[in-house]
Parts: sequence; structure tokens; C-alpha cells
Amino acid sequence: MGQIKVEKKAGGIDGLCVIEPLVHNDARGYFMETYNQRDMEQAGLAMQFVQDNQSCSCKGVLRGLHFQKKFPQGKLIRVIKGSVYDVSVDVRTGSKTFGKWFGINLTEENKKQLYIPEGFAHGFLVLSDVAEFCYKCTDFYCPGDEGGIAWNDPEIGIAWPQLTGKYPGSACAENYQLTDGTPLILSEKDQNWKQLKDTF
Repeated sequence: MGQIKVEKKAGGIDGLCVIEPLVHNDARGYFMETYNQRDMEQAGLAMQFVQDNQSCSCKGVLRGLHFQKKFPQGKLIRVIKGSVYDVSVDVRTGSKTFGKWFGINLTEENKKQLYIPEGFAHGFLVLSDVAEFCYKCTDFYCPGDEGGIAWNDPEIGIAWPQLTGKYPGSACAENYQLTDGTPLILSEKDQNWKQLKDTF
């Protein structure tokens, strides 16, 4: 019981929750519960998960900003190796914070988790040499249902850390790099998403 601490309304956005598990450290290493349904329900988080995903990415990779259109997914996110800057953008129709973003460093050291409810676009930038990223989903991945928003949309104005470059009028990664010279790496699909105003 009581194995998590939950910060609700992260960044002033309803539904976003930063979750910190209780970590038990000793000379051998550590132990923690990465998910406990009872503790989550006691914190007022009663979502049900149906799918677990894991990805591995190298430094400079940016994935996002993604969402599912007809079958939106809530996601419980954590990093098990390395570090990423994780971003959520509220795209819920009628929301008072529509278009507002929240970012957080998720690392293997801080062991923080982020719960992103349905109705958000999501993405992350890898800041370590390698990052392994895990997340639980409240709905299944549906091929053909994916939508997206340009990661560098000036209307949203995400302050990606350690990233330099000038907005070229599109989501193209060319001419962007981390401050140590690592080039920004995006999939072809992620370089073709439109701005928020053109998507909704």
C-alpha cells in the first residue's frame, strides 16, 4: 500500500499526472513496484490497460507528436534506460487548455512516470546515448488511425531542451541538432505532420 506519489494536473492541465514510485534501495541495488492497480485506484486513477509497448532509440531521435483519432489511447510512460524529454499536448476538443503542452525529463535515475490520458498528442526527444522507453496503453494500436502534429509547431511553442535550429516552415529535421552537434533524427512520417491549426 502507498507505493506511489501522484502529482495531478501536471503543468496545470487536467488529466496529466506525474507518478513517483517508492524506491527501496539497499547495498544490492533497488526494488520498486512499477504498477499497482490498487494504489492507482486509491489515487483516483481507474484506467484499465490492454497493451504494453517498449522502444529503444539513439541520441537525437525525436518521436512524435502522435495520437490516435478514433481510438485514443491513455498512456502510462516510463524510461528504463537513459533519459528523454517527454512532451504531451492537449488536443481535446473544447478543453480549456487545448494546445497547451507539458514537458518532463524521464530518466532511469529519477524513475518518474507520466500518465497521459486520452485526447493528447505525445512525443519525446532522446537526450542520452541510448534510451529504452516503456508504456502501457488503455486501447490497442489501430493501424491507419494514427494522427500527428508537427513537433516544432511555433503555435504550440515546445521548448525542447538541448535542441538548436530555426523553424523552416515545416516539421523537417534538417538544420536542427543538439547542442553537442548530434543531428536531430525523425522518421519521414514525423517530418510531414502539419501544424495544430491545420490538423484540428
